[in-house]
Amino acid sequence: MPRFLYSLVLYLLLPFIPLRLLWRARKQPEYLAHWGERFGFYRTATPQPLIWIHAVSVGETRAAAPLIDALQARYPAHRILLTCMTPTGRAAGSQLYGERVLQAYLPYDYPGAVRRFLKYFQPAFGLLMETELWPNLIASSKARSVPLALINARLSEKSARGYARFGSLISEALENLPLICAQSAADAERLQQLGATHISIISITGNLKFDVAPPADVADQAKYLRELLGNERHVLLAASTREGEEALLLDALNPKSNFLLVIVPRHPQRFDEVAALLAARGIPYQRRSENAPIHAETRVVLGDSMGEMFAYYGAADVAIIGGSLLPFGGQNLIEACAMGVPVILGPHTYNFSQAAQDAIAAGAALRVVDASAALAQAQRLLEDAARKKQMSDAALEFASAHRGAVEKTMAAIEAKLWDSCKRIQQP
Repeated sequence: MPRFLYSLVLYLLLPFIPLRLLWRARKQPEYLAHWGERFGFYRTATPQPLIWIHAVSVGETRAAAPLIDALQARYPAHRILLTCMTPTGRAAGSQLYGERVLQAYLPYDYPGAVRRFLKYFQPAFGLLMETELWPNLIASSKARSVPLALINARLSEKSARGYARFGSLISEALENLPLICAQSAADAERLQQLGATHISIISITGNLKFDVAPPADVADQAKYLRELLGNERHVLLAASTREGEEALLLDALNPKSNFLLVIVPRHPQRFDEVAALLAARGIPYQRRSENAPIHAETRVVLGDSMGEMFAYYGAADVAIIGGSLLPFGGQNLIEACAMGVPVILGPHTYNFSQAAQDAIAAGAALRVVDASAALAQAQRLLEDAARKKQMSDAALEFASAHRGAVEKTMAAIEAKLWDSCKRIQQP
């Protein structure tokens, strides 16, 4: 599909965008804010020269943290502009970085909108996290001499098949990128097959998520949370669950199980929905937001708090990773491993394919076929202290062994985007 046809399709869809935003605002009112930014109109003051990072939502925003730290240390006269596409991503950015970074929505990929964005902020260079391939944005960046790199790039076989349907549109976008930092050799190969044919632009740098450090006070947070949960029972964490997975877990939960199940939905707008599932099944539960000790008769805790994922892992004995029980591609298992928690994965982990494969090989994770098998496997682990300790040690070793992506990414940026880096380098 030539780019002008792609743009024409976008313009035909334009009347439906406000309707989509209004529809999403039913559950998340924050979608009603900052509409102008989504079309390239900004009011944010830009007092400093900028380095721009695009992180589409929460996971990418968190993964960018160590790279943001490295860029701020290397280029102190420049401020980070962090763009995203979702309110939860923006909220995560505010929570993680506060005033350290400037935040805005990246506009939809309309030619005029992306030109207004680039003209307004005038970044020295831009870094797109993971698989954010926007043809007009990439072409406009090249036209305005704003080097744009794809970093922490991953591309599952499923996503590659989807992108391949757009042929020359995607290959042109990839060819216009002066640098791609791929997570793995498999990701690099799939990107090359899509059109990144100049192999010199691809560096294999690993996964930035391995370099995300737990908060400095995470041990105290985890200790406090575990005291609330209680030490009389084992704690099984279902982390970052997606729609449909909670029902599967609750329906498979054995009434005679002696562990406390903590369910933390991936999206905060679903907290009440999961509470309704628990109430409908008559399962005694408490909310984390009550900040109260957990009663002996409580069987499930609804993790309806934000910014505590590392603390949840630190307080858990075993973790089931959400998004993997149904075909969502899996959520981040690396955080669990970094906290030394044995990991149970469902069959769907294409978003973390390499990390999941390596974690299983290292003995840090186990794969199961469904929710029922996940609970059964968790029960066996909770009853086998030696096996649980073995997996915990393997998880810590696995997480430690794969760190270093930030250093490799910074080296690739400075090598391939040298002209821009040289212009902003401070004496």
